[in-house]
Amino acid sequence: MQMCILIFVGNNGETYFNTAALVSCVQNFPKSRGPVVGILKGFAGLGGAILTQVYTMIHAPDHANLIFMVAVGPAMVVIALMFIIRPVGGHRQVRPSDSSSFTFIYSVCLLLAAYLMGVMLVEDLVDLNHTVIIIFTVILFVLLFIPIVIPIILSFFLERTDPAEEALLSKPENMEPGKSNQETDEVILSEVEDEKPKDVDLLPASERRKRIAQLQARLFHAAAEGAVRVKRRRGPHRGEDFTLTQALIKADFWLIFFSLLLGSGSGLTVIDNLGQMSQSLGYDNTHIFVSMISIWNFLGRVGGGYFSEIIVRDYAYPRPVAMAVAQFVMAIGHIFLGMGWPGAMYVGTLLIGLGYGAHWAIVPAAASELFGLKKFGALYNFLTLANPAGSIFTSMPRVDEPLKCEGSICYFLTSMIMSGLCIVAVILSMILVHRTTNVYSHLYGKSRSSNLV
Repeated sequence: MQMCILIFVGNNGETYFNTAALVSCVQNFPKSRGPVVGILKGFAGLGGAILTQVYTMIHAPDHANLIFMVAVGPAMVVIALMFIIRPVGGHRQVRPSDSSSFTFIYSVCLLLAAYLMGVMLVEDLVDLNHTVIIIFTVILFVLLFIPIVIPIILSFFLERTDPAEEALLSKPENMEPGKSNQETDEVILSEVEDEKPKDVDLLPASERRKRIAQLQARLFHAAAEGAVRVKRRRGPHRGEDFTLTQALIKADFWLIFFSLLLGSGSGLTVIDNLGQMSQSLGYDNTHIFVSMISIWNFLGRVGGGYFSEIIVRDYAYPRPVAMAVAQFVMAIGHIFLGMGWPGAMYVGTLLIGLGYGAHWAIVPAAASELFGLKKFGALYNFLTLANPAGSIFTSMPRVDEPLKCEGSICYFLTSMIMSGLCIVAVILSMILVHRTTNVYSHLYGKSRSSNLV
C-alpha cells in the first residue's frame, strides 16, 4: 500500500512539471510548436538513460543510493528552475534568430543521442575502468549544458527587442469602445503575425518598428469598421480556444485520442516485452535492445517535431499527416519483429522506437493548433490518458522458464495484431487529416504564401 501511494505521488509530480514546462514553452513559441514539443519530450524520454549513466559513475553498491539520487536530484532542479519556466509575453513575435537557434539545439540533440548510444554499447560489451566511465559522464554533462549557450547569446550579445516595438505589440493605443482589452490584443497580435511579410524581421529595428506600427494601425482601423471580427462566436471553431468540455464533444478530439491509443499502445506493448521477444529470437544481450529503443524513442520525438513542422510550415498540410506516417512506420516494424528475419530485432526496434516517440511530439502540437492554447494543459493531459489505456495491449504471452518458447512463432500473431492496430490508427489519422485540411490552410497558408513571394 505504501509503494502504491509513493508511486502515485511521484508520477503525479512528474506530470505537473511536464505540463508546466510544455504549456509554458508552447505559449512562448507559438510559431514553432513542433520543434519545442519535440525537444522537450525528447529530453523527457532520455532522462532515464542520463540518470542511469550518472548512477554508473557513482558506482553505488546498493539500490538505495540510486533511489535517493532519483528522488533528490530532479527535485533540486525543479526547485531551482520553477520561477524561470513561465510564459513570457514579449516573445509573441518571431525572432530572426529562432530558426538558427532551433537548428543548433537539434544538432546537439542528435550528437547527444549518438554519444549515449555509443557509450551504452561500449559499457555493455567492454569491462571499462571506473575512470573512463567518469570521463564519459563528464562529456555527457558538457553536451547537456551546451544548449544554455543560446539564451546567453540572445541575452547579452545579440540585439534585444526594442521596448517601443514591444509596446506597439502589446498595448494598442486606439480601441473600439465596448470591446475587451484582452480579446482585441489577441486578435490584433494574431493578425499582425499572419499579415506581416517575412522580410520585416530582417530589417533594422527602426524600420521594423515603423512597418509593424503601420500594419497594426491598418488592422485596428479595420477592426473599428467591422472588417476584423473581434467578438467571439457563440461556440469555438477549430483553431480557436476550447475548454476540455467543449473539446470532448468534437469528433476531431476523439480521432486524435483513439489514433494515439492504438499507436502508442502497440509501441508500449513492444517496449514492455522487448526482453522476452529478443530472447525468443535467440539474442543473449537483451538489455542492449532496451537501451537502443530508448535512443530511437528520443530521436523519434525530436524528429517528429522537426518534420511535422516542415509539413505545416512549408506545405500547409495538416500535422496529423506526420502522425499517420509514424504509425505506418510502426506497422512495418511490427511485421519485422513478427517475421523474425536475421537482424529483425535491430530494424524492428528502430522503426517502432522512432514511430512511438514521434507520437509524443506530434500530438501535443496538433492539439494546441486545433483546440487552442488557453486550456492546453487540460486538453493535453486528457489525451495522455490514451497511453495507459493502450497498455491493455501489453499483456502478451509470457516466456516462462519451464516452457521456454523459441523462434518467431512465439510472437508472430501478436506482432501481426499490433501491426493491424497501427494500420487502423493510420486510417483514423488520415480521416483527421481530411477533416482539418481547411484549418491548417487557414493557419499556415498565409505564411507559406509570403515565403513564396
